[in-house]
Amino acid sequence: MLEGRGFIYVFTGEGKGKTTAAIGQTVRSLGQGWKVLIIQFIKQIISGEVEPLRKLGIEIYPMGMGYVGILTDQKEKEIHIQAAEKAFDFVKEKVGKKDYDLLVLDEINNAVALGLLDVSEVLEFLKNKPRDLSLILTGRDAPKEFIEIADLVSEVRDIKHPHEKGAKAKKGIEF
Repeated sequence: MLEGRGFIYVFTGEGKGKTTAAIGQTVRSLGQGWKVLIIQFIKQIISGEVEPLRKLGIEIYPMGMGYVGILTDQKEKEIHIQAAEKAFDFVKEKVGKKDYDLLVLDEINNAVALGLLDVSEVLEFLKNKPRDLSLILTGRDAPKEFIEIADLVSEVRDIKHPHEKGAKAKKGIEF
């Protein structure tokens, strides 16, 4: 029976808009009186959404170390692993207090795909979440296990993107 329980949503794919979709859902949930927690697993910079969401009363924690193994990343992978594990421990601690209606695990799909977190450990958490807690898992390369357990899966794909023509990430749009 689906009534009376929180759902698991997966927003994945190569396109732009997964975190943006999760934030839209967050604002909608907040408008219905829900208490929301967002943990960002890869982001290190304070993106444009952080302060406005905090002003709205949403708890949001960027806990990553930034890019992993690409672009300007000079950190040892172990540093990224430690940050992801710390973030996941923080999630379990916060959810253990059962104060939330919606939990967004932003870029957790990436964290698992990059080997920063173990898929079986996250899957165990998903299977044992509080019954009425809804979760959103975002990021590229969602593990098949997440897709199988999810109630809703949306794939975002690029059809056209300014980066293809050399455009840099734009403040206010990408971050």
